[in-house]
Amino acid sequence: MAEIPLYFVDLQDDLDDYGFEDYGPDCDSMRLTAFLDIPGQDELPPLARLEKYAFSDNIFNRQIIARGLLDIFRDFSNNEEDFLTVMEIVVRLSEDAEPTVRTELLEQIPPIATFLRENRPDFPVVFSEYLIPVVVRDLTDPDNQVRKSSQEVLLILLEQDLIFQNDIENRVCPILLELSAPESDDEYRAEAVSIICKMASMVSKSTVERLLLPRFCELCGDGKLFQVRKVCATNFGDVCHAVGQEATEKFLLLKFFELCSDNVWGMRKACAECFMAVSYNTSPEVRRTQLSPLFIRLLSDPCRWVRQAAFQSLGPFISTFANPSRAGLYIREDGTLSMRPPRQDLEADSTSGSPSPGAYGNGSPTRTSKPASQSGQSDGLTEPVQREPGLRVEGTPAETSVFQHGHSPSNGLTENPKESPAVTRADERTRLSPESSAISELPPASDSPINRRPGNSEDVFSNVLYWRTPLPDISKDMELFLSEARVQEEGCTRVETVYDSCVARNEIQKVLKSLQEHMVNDPDVQAQVQVLSAALRAAQLDSTSEPDSKLPEGLNEVPVSDPGSASDNQIPASASSSQNELSVARILQSTGPGDAQNGTSDHLETQQKLEPTVLEENKSNLQDVIPQPLLDEFVSMTDPARAQTVDTDIAKQCAYSLPGVALALGRQNWHCLKGTYETLASDVQWKVRRTLAFSIHELAVILGDQLTAADLVPIFNGFLKDLDEVRIGVLKHLYDFLKLLREDKRREYLYQLQEFVVTDNNRNWRFRYELAEQLILILELYNPNDVYDYLMHIALRLCADKVSEVRWISFKLVVAILQKFYSNSASALGLNFINELIIRFRHCSKWVGRQAFAFICQAVVSEQCVPVDQFVEHLLPSLLSLKSDPVPNVRVLLAKALRQTLMAKAYFRNAGNPHLEVVKETVLALQSDRDQDVSFFATLEPKQQNITDTAGLEKQN
Repeated sequence: MAEIPLYFVDLQDDLDDYGFEDYGPDCDSMRLTAFLDIPGQDELPPLARLEKYAFSDNIFNRQIIARGLLDIFRDFSNNEEDFLTVMEIVVRLSEDAEPTVRTELLEQIPPIATFLRENRPDFPVVFSEYLIPVVVRDLTDPDNQVRKSSQEVLLILLEQDLIFQNDIENRVCPILLELSAPESDDEYRAEAVSIICKMASMVSKSTVERLLLPRFCELCGDGKLFQVRKVCATNFGDVCHAVGQEATEKFLLLKFFELCSDNVWGMRKACAECFMAVSYNTSPEVRRTQLSPLFIRLLSDPCRWVRQAAFQSLGPFISTFANPSRAGLYIREDGTLSMRPPRQDLEADSTSGSPSPGAYGNGSPTRTSKPASQSGQSDGLTEPVQREPGLRVEGTPAETSVFQHGHSPSNGLTENPKESPAVTRADERTRLSPESSAISELPPASDSPINRRPGNSEDVFSNVLYWRTPLPDISKDMELFLSEARVQEEGCTRVETVYDSCVARNEIQKVLKSLQEHMVNDPDVQAQVQVLSAALRAAQLDSTSEPDSKLPEGLNEVPVSDPGSASDNQIPASASSSQNELSVARILQSTGPGDAQNGTSDHLETQQKLEPTVLEENKSNLQDVIPQPLLDEFVSMTDPARAQTVDTDIAKQCAYSLPGVALALGRQNWHCLKGTYETLASDVQWKVRRTLAFSIHELAVILGDQLTAADLVPIFNGFLKDLDEVRIGVLKHLYDFLKLLREDKRREYLYQLQEFVVTDNNRNWRFRYELAEQLILILELYNPNDVYDYLMHIALRLCADKVSEVRWISFKLVVAILQKFYSNSASALGLNFINELIIRFRHCSKWVGRQAFAFICQAVVSEQCVPVDQFVEHLLPSLLSLKSDPVPNVRVLLAKALRQTLMAKAYFRNAGNPHLEVVKETVLALQSDRDQDVSFFATLEPKQQNITDTAGLEKQN
């Protein structure tokens, strides 16, 4: 109603004619239809006068009637006949030729509907017969402002649950489907799809699926107007949330893929922004196998705006992979993180390989993730961390078969009765060679990079391997033993070796024959043929060698006392042999009779992945919780080059999303983010460090006390010495962070707390105010002796602050310290503190200090934090002595403390109390004080008041 002031300014003369000259834009309390009650204007009754002005030729008269309909209904709703007459007037006003009148009427429909629901038993019938048709009809109004108003009113009515299901399905949805049809006007279609998207979350799920979802899917692929697709892409996440996981995967995902590949970059940007909402409504398998590759494409989109939106959504998207059964955390109703209850941990441990239901669905048990002990962490996890349910296991073919046939609890290996002896011996040879074992950890070249995970079975978590004492390394002794026993074994295995070599020669010959057709002018195929030819010759030599062949002389000359030399001499031959075998095996596996070209490309990819340096670099980031490329892209957000090609604030976005990513990965994979966190903590932009400072307490909950002490405490210490803009983030959650540390680590910060009193800018009083609030909470973390030695001095310093807000909150801190002493039977410390208060405040040369002493005494009595005998002995005499203070403000607060707090306690109302007479004499003296304010508060009846209210009154003095 932004245009109403214009009406009042332009038509003030018309208002004067109605008899209320003072009516203006600021006169909200006056009834708009007051002129109906003015006598002497005409001889018509109020209802007839209403009809007269409702159908007047003056537009302003009709606007006033439409604007005051709520008051009219209040006046005429008691009489049924008058009520129906008013309803007829409403219908006629909705058909008014002036758009402003129709707009005014629409804006009054929600409050009228609320009033009728509360006062009319026949509200459903009346609302459905009179008001709903008005809203629905105005959705097709030719005036743009009327349509906008009707759309807003419709959404308000749906949000307040004022429209019944029958009207939604039979009146609202049909008109929306008509407006969004392909033959409808383009402007109407864009508006209709916007309403459909917004109301999807306000109506029932069945209504959306039956009536609105088919049209929404049709509009997502609309090729006539890109604005329609833009609205669909922007609200895609809300629609997915409204229909649920099953309908999302069945109907919406395909449309989402199309929108992510749209030619208009605005569509792709909108999809990137709502990616997390879409992912939240899909299963873990779909999230990993379908949405992750799609999101990788958005991260490398040619449009910078799309990449920027994708990187901003990268962290939230990764957070949808979080699973409470893996992370050991759950989110409370208030949104805070908390450790899982111990009983749930025990139940999770007792479950044999079956994860508890996660946040996104259930699934079959799958391969577990790397334990904390193998990732350089020992944070004392109480349960095996399990992979998200329902995820596909990928790796080398041998490893895949291992996990498909079960996991042996004794040694981590699985016997597969279907494997041939040749495959078994090949696995043995691979395990015996250190370098070949490293090579065998690589996934096959045909695996998609999105689904690539660590393939080594040693990286799989096992309860037995995690809890037992580590076994000694005997790999070198084993190789020495094998070198000595190889001569004896060759005699036993000669028959099997001949058979295997024959089989290998036959397979190689078949592949060579199939490759010869493609080797013309193809250097890749030629290189592959050369490898196979060399392998064929080697197999022929093995078959013709004599059984009594001896070991190489170099190996026999190595003395037994130097096993290391033997291993060093054997590794090159073993490595080259295993690499040759691996190359041939990959070629045989990936090449079929009609698929030679694919085998060539897979072989070349395998050769590129055999670089040891790449293995070492990526080893620290290996995990199996989320697709590895997503983690790699998230880690790369700290690269300075990203700030130039994507967004200058990309590091801040990374810092903002890092706790969510850490929650998804779990503490067992913290090593993947540790370097990134340290890089962000040392970023030159204080905004990045500030973001980390505000969330470091949440990250500490995720990591646990041991990892927090090892990795977060040093960064936390750095934040303590940073700029005030960064320190305030640490200070606001200081209690939340310190309570997560162990007692010995927590005590180290006692001395550093006083550094918060000093700020870069002394005018930054809110910093000291926040410190006082945190100290009130921190008191419970330390014993009374530590509080007395360290925190008490900070409190006294804050009580003398120049800013009154800091002083008032510090007085509450002083009361909390006294309560800490006496509740922990530290009366001696409490008495010393009381004496310190008397010296510092009662005998302070400034009247502000003496006034503070009166307030502290009042708060002590109100909170009952000091025993009564201690109070009347040590504090009461000093308090009563303020009656002769020369400053009236001090005596005013003394009068309030005595009359409203002290004398309200039962102890001081007891006639036998020896201190009652002294208190009464002081009150009488204050009642006759020469200052009127002092005498006024001294004569008030005792009234229990809240300390906060008293503090608020005192700050006004």
